Amino acid sequence: MIQADLTVILPEIVLAVYAMVALIAAVYTSKDRLGPTLVWTTGALMVLLGIWIATGPGTTRAAFGGMIVDDGFARFAKVTILLSAAAVLVMSQEYMSRRGLLRFEYPLLVALAAVGMMIMVSASDLMTLYMGLELQSLSLYVVAALRRDSAKSTEAGLKYFVLGALSSGILLYGASLVYGYAGTTLFSGIIQTAQHGEVSVGLLFGLVFVISGLAFKVSAVPFHMWTPDVYEGSPTPVTAFFATAPKMAAMGLLARVLFDAFGHAVPDWSQVIAALSLLSMFLGAVAAIGQRDIKRLMAYSSIAHMGYALMGLAAGTAFGVQAMLVYMAIYVTMNLGTFAFILMMEKDGKPITDISALNMYAKREPGKALAMLILMFSMAGVPPMLGFFGKFYVLRAAYESGLAWLAIAGVIASVIAAFYYLRIVYYMYFGTEGEEMDAHSSPMLWVFLTGSAAVMLLGIINMFGVEGAAAAAAATLVN
Repeated sequence: MIQADLTVILPEIVLAVYAMVALIAAVYTSKDRLGPTLVWTTGALMVLLGIWIATGPGTTRAAFGGMIVDDGFARFAKVTILLSAAAVLVMSQEYMSRRGLLRFEYPLLVALAAVGMMIMVSASDLMTLYMGLELQSLSLYVVAALRRDSAKSTEAGLKYFVLGALSSGILLYGASLVYGYAGTTLFSGIIQTAQHGEVSVGLLFGLVFVISGLAFKVSAVPFHMWTPDVYEGSPTPVTAFFATAPKMAAMGLLARVLFDAFGHAVPDWSQVIAALSLLSMFLGAVAAIGQRDIKRLMAYSSIAHMGYALMGLAAGTAFGVQAMLVYMAIYVTMNLGTFAFILMMEKDGKPITDISALNMYAKREPGKALAMLILMFSMAGVPPMLGFFGKFYVLRAAYESGLAWLAIAGVIASVIAAFYYLRIVYYMYFGTEGEEMDAHSSPMLWVFLTGSAAVMLLGIINMFGVEGAAAAAAATLVN
């Protein structure tokens, strides 16, 4: 029995053992000189594990008495998490090396965070959920403050830690209420107490607190306050990591809790998720307008995008979950390309984040400007970019489930948000010519920038099979 259980979580075990062995080996050998090697080794291992999971058995398996579940939904989320984490590591190697930030702990902390995320999306018990969440969070707190000689980076790590600890407390309080009223921490047991929509008030209070704790992890309003400061203060590659894999993991975990544990109480939690979605979309759309720092702008952008993803969950249907998964896959891809561009923004060898530095950028770097234009159009949801179809999916899911008001609000918020995406395009093509940024020739960043832009264009043909994979994943969660 134990052997069968371990087989279910074998990818997590492999990655965790690798991180611990590499950590010990680096400490007793050349330490930071192993940084570049560990980046590539960790990235390669993550890609291999992603392929392993994607091509593994398509059955649903449970382990450790139902505390861990390996189904199509978990596999979809894990593949997205591993591939995006590997991409960020590879993108960041040159940037971190040139600034003396490539300490050997960096790729290993990312690996341990990925282990936590993989546990999160497979969790089928409140205790397993919390352990995975904390493993991810503790690793992220450290990488946020990786730039130890920077007050902003230290502030980012401290703010993330303090507010993260608060959200963990809220989550634990909610979990204790759920346990008290359901008599079990297993999702399979909790859902039995909510048969035929009969949910006690105490259980609903517990659910609200659990949702609040998880909303912090996806930067949903009003639990978004950490996001702009942490995005701005963290090293740019770390910001890119925050904007991709952890968002997928947190959204996957939220979907797992809502449908696996409270799937019989959809009318009760749907209105809470819809409210979070509405607030996130509008605050992200409006607050980003005044931002001049592109990393803070991307922070508010992520808040708005999480609002759209939450719209799919608010629908409370299998199609809504499919729409959320499709949206998150597109969102992660767009962010990888956008942050590859941000990593190339330098002046005299120093990173620059003011969007006014992009004035007439297209005149000097027409290829990169065109790729960024495609990504900004996709972020804004301009057809025929893939980002438009991502928004169309979640809007359709909301409309078909009777949330027409939320879909209309989503369209309005999207129109408002288009302003700051198109403003970047305006600067690149029509801005006032000023001091030029450095010509950056990193082939790896160029590959991710152009590759992401190409996906936004070519993906409209068949979405590279993501649509079908998301439908199959959603069917295993909502049944």
